[in-house]
Amino acid sequence: MSAPAARAEVFSIASYVGGESKLPGFEEPLKLSANEGAFGPPPGAIAAAAAAAATMHRYPDGGSQALCEAIGARFALNPAQIICGNGSGEILILLIQAYCGAGSELIMSAHGFSIYEIAAKLAGCTVKKAPETNLTTDVDALLALVTPQTRMLCIANPNNPTGTLLPQAEMLRLRAALPEHVLLIIDAAYAEYVEAADYDPGVALVDAGENTVMTRTFSKMFGMGGTRLGWAYAPPAVVDVYNRVRPPFPVNALAAAAGMAALAEPGWVERGRAHNTAARRRLVERLTQAGLSVVPSEANFILVNFATAARAIAADEFLKSRGIIARRVASYGLPEFLRITIGTDEDCNRAAAALTDFAHG
Repeated sequence: MSAPAARAEVFSIASYVGGESKLPGFEEPLKLSANEGAFGPPPGAIAAAAAAAATMHRYPDGGSQALCEAIGARFALNPAQIICGNGSGEILILLIQAYCGAGSELIMSAHGFSIYEIAAKLAGCTVKKAPETNLTTDVDALLALVTPQTRMLCIANPNNPTGTLLPQAEMLRLRAALPEHVLLIIDAAYAEYVEAADYDPGVALVDAGENTVMTRTFSKMFGMGGTRLGWAYAPPAVVDVYNRVRPPFPVNALAAAAGMAALAEPGWVERGRAHNTAARRRLVERLTQAGLSVVPSEANFILVNFATAARAIAADEFLKSRGIIARRVASYGLPEFLRITIGTDEDCNRAAAALTDFAHG
């Protein structure tokens, strides 16, 4: 008897693997593998989710109207152009499925976030990767791949897993040179951490036309990765498309309540950004003093170069022996690197001490 057969595209995809969280021999290992917020969720978000639990037998608002209005008020955006989903990853997946398909192309940077490739291949779309310059997205390399079949270009800014940032002038140049029918997706998951004065997470480009979308998340600065809550700012036509393909209730009621409370937490983003900038600088300084090379980052993580894949694996195993979990990024074509999340000061001190010991043999 023949068994049910999945589509052939499914077997072209390698399963997404998140950062490790468990370590044999350590009851509570230090997890620096998933770029989670250093301080967890805001107190108000915890209280709001707990309060919402009392009515969890009721279905949530499928359009997340109250949450869209809260996001709009927090970031001075039109709520009618905001969509919410089960993490920004789901929004990205659904938009790729809606706009890409057999015979079309999706372009991304060589070391871009893997979900773009996974979703595009599932949609039957051809994925084209542009080489980077100094581990930074190269606009000219992206544009060189554009053909009449190109339907979407996905770029994370800052990028994951490199942490590098493309200046706003380059983002503007990219959009201006792309054909109008190509949908530009700007994945700004780490926007809240950026200190660059000229940085725009994508709002200006969304407002400038009908062919750009900005995605955001509550998983990083707001420390709500476990709730799976993301959002996007998009032109009205894209909002209409998303609402046709999204699940009936993409955001659960507890996540929505927590998200609205997180947005209202006084000073949360400002304090988190200030801590991240200072802690990241100190960690980079200590690792550089130990003889390690670190890629400049604008996010809540750093990418550390160990020169060879074997040494990166050895460093990872050494960290694990100290109860610290980093992230190997060989699946992103960076086998000689480890990605390390910026945690609390104590977390960063532990990571710095362990890597200094490793570097000194």
